[in-house]
Amino acid sequence: MKPQLRTSLTSIFTAFAMLAYLATTAQSLNAPVAAPNQTPPAGSSPWSQACASDSFNDYWVNFTWGPPLVNGDNEFILELSDANGDFGSPVELARDNSKNTTFDFYFQFALPADTRGEGYRMRVRSTSPAVTSPVSVPYPMYYISVNTGLTIRPQGQADFGDGTAQVCDGNSITLEVYDLPNADTYQYNWYRSGTPLADKGSSITVSQSGMYNVEIDYGSCSGSGNTLSNLIDVTVGSSLGIAINPPAKTSLCSGETVDLVANITGMGLTYTWFKDGSPVTSPVVDDDTYTVDASIAGFEGDYEVEVFGAGACVERSAAVTITNAGNFTVTRDNPAELVVLPGFTETLSVSTDATSPTYQWYKDGAAVPGATSNTLVVGETDSGAYYARVSLSGGACASTSIDSDPTNVAVPTSIDATIAYASTYAECVNTDIVLEISTLTADISGGGTIDVTSQLVSSISAQWKKDGANVAGATSNSISLTNISENGNYDVDIAIGGYTDTSNALSVRLLVNELLTINSTSTTSCGPSEIITLSTPTDLNGETFSWYRDGVDLGNSSETLDTTEPGTYQLVIDRNGCPLGSNELVISPLNPDLITLDSPDNVVFPEGTSRTVTASGADSYRWLDQNNIEMSSSSSMTFTDEGSFLLIAMIGNCQVSRAITVEYQDTFKVPNVVSANGDGINDLWVIPNSFSNKTEVNVIIYNDRGEEVFNVFNYQNNWPESSTSFPRQNMVFYYKIRNNSEVLKQGTITVIR
Repeated sequence: MKPQLRTSLTSIFTAFAMLAYLATTAQSLNAPVAAPNQTPPAGSSPWSQACASDSFNDYWVNFTWGPPLVNGDNEFILELSDANGDFGSPVELARDNSKNTTFDFYFQFALPADTRGEGYRMRVRSTSPAVTSPVSVPYPMYYISVNTGLTIRPQGQADFGDGTAQVCDGNSITLEVYDLPNADTYQYNWYRSGTPLADKGSSITVSQSGMYNVEIDYGSCSGSGNTLSNLIDVTVGSSLGIAINPPAKTSLCSGETVDLVANITGMGLTYTWFKDGSPVTSPVVDDDTYTVDASIAGFEGDYEVEVFGAGACVERSAAVTITNAGNFTVTRDNPAELVVLPGFTETLSVSTDATSPTYQWYKDGAAVPGATSNTLVVGETDSGAYYARVSLSGGACASTSIDSDPTNVAVPTSIDATIAYASTYAECVNTDIVLEISTLTADISGGGTIDVTSQLVSSISAQWKKDGANVAGATSNSISLTNISENGNYDVDIAIGGYTDTSNALSVRLLVNELLTINSTSTTSCGPSEIITLSTPTDLNGETFSWYRDGVDLGNSSETLDTTEPGTYQLVIDRNGCPLGSNELVISPLNPDLITLDSPDNVVFPEGTSRTVTASGADSYRWLDQNNIEMSSSSSMTFTDEGSFLLIAMIGNCQVSRAITVEYQDTFKVPNVVSANGDGINDLWVIPNSFSNKTEVNVIIYNDRGEEVFNVFNYQNNWPESSTSFPRQNMVFYYKIRNNSEVLKQGTITVIR
């Protein structure tokens, strides 16, 4: 007997040890660690910093984890933090779905091209179950995308020039990295005469003399970059206050000249003269004067002088602006084409920004005697092509003249009027519209036409007509129509200076400005047994109308419409030949899923207590017991007794029924012994109804080696199945009963054969 007792005690101890293990542990994921390169031939030392580039980007980490086993659909994912070790937006480096039974393996990965920093960390996630490892220690990681020397220049220069720059009188200049794509995405190390500076950006502002250069800050990997730039030798000098003396004149006529003279002379300085920012002379010692010659095309511009010399820094003056006195504009103020009506005159006009101009008008290329002002009056006998010549008076600029754009003046043979809708118009859609005289066209002898709308439209006499009859009082250039009684065909008679015309005709067919509405006894279709009636407050007696469902005429001539079909309904009435549509009314099919309960249909609670169930989604509620007696008419019902109950919920006129079963919670405990001997007694592992037949409850059974042998939701009290074999007597199993992530119950099951 003693050996049997020892065996029993050992089994019990093993069972409880395994139970404790399963209760307190899940898969144990360890932090990934840097590993030697495993690409053959494998290395022997793990990496301490990752310095990747186009020529090398192959890294490995070692990852270990512990049981229980992950699920068969699991993937292990290696993730990278940001440069500060934060995993708010992790980057996936690698994933592997082939190591679900391997507790020690390697990940191979390459650094993303934007990786730059000292504090990157890694972690590993499993997907099934979802578990995340601790994070790794921080690692310096850099992708060295630039590994050649940088170039720097003084800001504003085309390049680094001769490698020198000057700072005047305590001012500063800015040195910048250039010719590097996305330069602002890197950090830098700046140096002055070999001494590191605090600045880390792509530019630096300096006011001290020294030899400046820069390199990309690759942190622990900086030795792999080789990005040290060229040198800029910055010196500090004194400002002399260079300027250009005010010239005799700044506005020149053609052939005139003016001397620009620097305010500092006789000091042996080197001068360079600039126009519009570009040099117009080479650097010459004591070249303190520059002559602007207006006989040279393009002489106008902004002039500066730059000086440098012993003890003085490079310095440029403020600009002096020289303009062209003969550079002026002439604008024609009247239309390009004008008509002169018999008995009328028109005025031609030009304007100019010239100083002291003179004027001469020309007709068909010949000067018009006495026409020397900026205006010219023409009459019905003055047809022709006109322009004005504007000249500068006196001095060297007197030879400068500009002709205005030409004006064609003609006497018309007829005037034609065209009318149009003043805004967007659609027949039987608009409830109002304005018609207007849109165009007046003059026909010219010889076959040409001139658009004279802007010239004449304000001077014409007009009479609007509807269907050939004058519209009383409609004598303006437009007519506003707002009522269906005004529907018809419109044109207009015009008269001006002895010319008359009748315009084109436009049809107007307005829709009545009326609001047509429909309503219904319900907006939810319950099926063929529940009729929904649609109606309108508008009197349909004597009207022509149609009912529509989903755009299809139902052919129903009743003033009300009875239906059981879901769809989009509309009533359309004929108003003077135009269809007037009502609002669209949508009748939706009944969706029983709109009625929801905050509890399953099978309610379980301990005897002597109560449980409140709340419904939502309906307009009204009735709770009935098994004798069809109403217990409540609110959205909530508190149950205290077992039984079968019925909820009747109303959505509009539609009724939705929901059966509810109330049971007392079983008081027996989860059994720990099953006698699977086929005698019909205790052959199955039957658990309380608070755990069984629940879709949200997961039942898992493991054997004595921790291997999962059973895993279901909505357990039906059907384990072990008839096909389950037990190779040994008195086998011990372990179970977990879970609800989402919560363990509701766990323990052992001994199967006795």
